[in-house]
Amino acid sequence: MGDESGGLSANNNKGTGHEDEGNSSPFPDKVQVGGSPVYKVEGNLGKGGFGHVFLGRRLTSGNERSIGQGAVEVALKFEHTNSKGCNHGPPYEWQVYNTLGGSHGVPRVHYKGIKGDYYVMVMDILGPSLWDVWDSSGQAYIHGDVKPENFLLGQPSTPQEKKLFLVDLGLATKWRDNAKGLHVVYDQRPDMFRGTVRYASAHAHLGRTASRRDDLESLAYSLIFLHRGRLPWQGFQGDNKSFLDCKKKMETSPETLCCFCPAPLREFLDIVINMKFDEEPNYSKLISLFGSLLGPDPAIRPINTELAQKIIQVGQKRGRLNLEEEEEQPRKKVHMGVPATQ
Repeated sequence: MGDESGGLSANNNKGTGHEDEGNSSPFPDKVQVGGSPVYKVEGNLGKGGFGHVFLGRRLTSGNERSIGQGAVEVALKFEHTNSKGCNHGPPYEWQVYNTLGGSHGVPRVHYKGIKGDYYVMVMDILGPSLWDVWDSSGQAYIHGDVKPENFLLGQPSTPQEKKLFLVDLGLATKWRDNAKGLHVVYDQRPDMFRGTVRYASAHAHLGRTASRRDDLESLAYSLIFLHRGRLPWQGFQGDNKSFLDCKKKMETSPETLCCFCPAPLREFLDIVINMKFDEEPNYSKLISLFGSLLGPDPAIRPINTELAQKIIQVGQKRGRLNLEEEEEQPRKKVHMGVPATQ
């Protein structure tokens, strides 16, 4: 998501500059869209290839709320009307939030509209991302998807502070056709890459149509990264960096990658990298693998697969942290033999 994983996080303030470098259009000082209250545009919470996120502080009077419609503080996500994702109208991400917003683990968009040269979403503001927590404390306890930067905790000192929210749905795609109820058709375009190199699945590197297995593979890499602090394919430089990342992924077996990890992580990775394109994930089994690692109190480990069962397959945006991972391309022996006609 570029830098936008922190875009909903109040703990990721990076200054208050209101100039869009890419489009040379200044951000407005105040925003009111879709019948929303008036918000003052304040601290820059994050930015990436798909937009900027700012802290919005309500100026109009009303109940002092911390979340929901009319909250005192919100996240304001701006995307320029001339950006590559808005050639034919509002950002595609709007449609995804219309479908998923407010679902378990997905923040709600309360208002959206156009202000000046920007499409604007008014969203619940959340807390730090898993990356922020890991980076500051050296460890994190997670259940989630895709990559650490795209999971935010709820606002601190609220009932939501221990809940995880999945954000930045701009690259989400449907894995099932709404009209016919059939799985999307397999295709492969080697020149097409969507996601973040560090956590991308082998299939994403190879340009294969995204399906549920890809999110699960990215989740595996996220968990392993949070446990170990590093993945073997980090650190390559130069023009061949993307190719070298992919090659290293394809050469690294689950046993090698997870040699210092709890056994459930290796088993989880082994299952998801061998899934077929249209295979139904056995979510109950995958969740049960981690039972021995979790505490007995269900109140502090809520597990809900409702989102995973929905018809949206959540992809990945270009990574927010190091420039070294903002690339593209391929990965793992077990995938190379899979026929393109699968």
